[in-house]
Amino acid sequence: MQKRRNFLKAAAGGVLILKPQTVFGSQANSAVEVGIVGCGGRGNWIGKFFPEFTGARVVALAEVIRERLDSTREAFQVAPERAYYGPEAYRELAESKLDAVIIETPPYFHPEQVRAAVDAGKHVFLAKPAAVDVPGCKSILESGKKAAAKNLSFLIDFQTRAQPVFQEAARRVHRGDIGKPVFAQVFYYAGRPSKDKSKPGMDPGQARVMNFYMDRVLGGDIIVEQNIHVIDVANWFLQGHPLRAFGTGGRTDWRGTGYDAGDAWDHFLVTFWYPNDVHADFSSNQLTNSFSDLCVRVFGIRGAVDSHYGGLVRITGENAWLGAEKDDTFRQGAVNNVKAFVESIRTGKPLNNVEQGVESNLTAILGRMAAYQNRVVTWDEMMNSTERYEANLKLRW
Repeated sequence: MQKRRNFLKAAAGGVLILKPQTVFGSQANSAVEVGIVGCGGRGNWIGKFFPEFTGARVVALAEVIRERLDSTREAFQVAPERAYYGPEAYRELAESKLDAVIIETPPYFHPEQVRAAVDAGKHVFLAKPAAVDVPGCKSILESGKKAAAKNLSFLIDFQTRAQPVFQEAARRVHRGDIGKPVFAQVFYYAGRPSKDKSKPGMDPGQARVMNFYMDRVLGGDIIVEQNIHVIDVANWFLQGHPLRAFGTGGRTDWRGTGYDAGDAWDHFLVTFWYPNDVHADFSSNQLTNSFSDLCVRVFGIRGAVDSHYGGLVRITGENAWLGAEKDDTFRQGAVNNVKAFVESIRTGKPLNNVEQGVESNLTAILGRMAAYQNRVVTWDEMMNSTERYEANLKLRW
């Protein structure tokens, strides 16, 4: 896989397979201290795993929405002087006394927040996706390289790769249990993530931040912000990234439903061409909760791998294997990543999965670009893109 080996040589590290059974060294003399940038639902949800499963202490917070900062500060019992508010809050937190920065903000902000944390010598735990555009992805790669040079951990939170059953499925595919991969079916079908969270009279910029899942610029559109989960697994099973893509898609009229915030599309249909003449059919929609499934299937002449985020994981055919009837991918995968991240800090053995995480991020951007332009776009053309998404937020402080 020459393309795989040559993927952005400037990136730090390689493909990371986490070991969720990792336990914490009793030799640790003091608790790892972490700060959370982004006090929304995800920040509060995953932040609790650090003290609960690792004994780490949440000692600082950063947020641009006052109500969220105040409620999260109370929940984690953070000292008032360590609750940073405003446009430079992330930088103040990164430069304060702590070991690691947990970044759970809209993806648009990730590159600058990651850069500040790494420049300040802090370990980084980052929500996926890493960025919303190609320049942002390249910035994350550069920060990943700096983190490696400083012996800092930098973990992008992909839950599937942290789960033993998916690791075993990937191992079996890679050793040839289904034969040479020929065709892949990849889809992410779900309902709308949430109703419009804005309120009458709310600052327009704040309303966009609160609805970032459905904001093309702040979230990168659903193919980048959410569908990346299954795109990452496709890359993992196929051991590389696509060479080109063709796509289409669109947005339904949601007026009067309460789900009409933002401008993100609600369905995509993309064909990816991978090396070795492997074709992948990708589709996604956020149209109805009546059918939801996140699935990656890869077919060869000896069998197929059939994997579902949070569900069935198996191989059918000559080398049939039942991995799990149902897998707790969402929560347990996140817990496993939190455990591995904190243990890497305690043991001084850094983790870095930046190259793999950004490769999947760029694959999603390739699909988005092909769909937006309704034409074939090559990987090299996408990588040469200099388009920068600009939010032009004007928040009132």
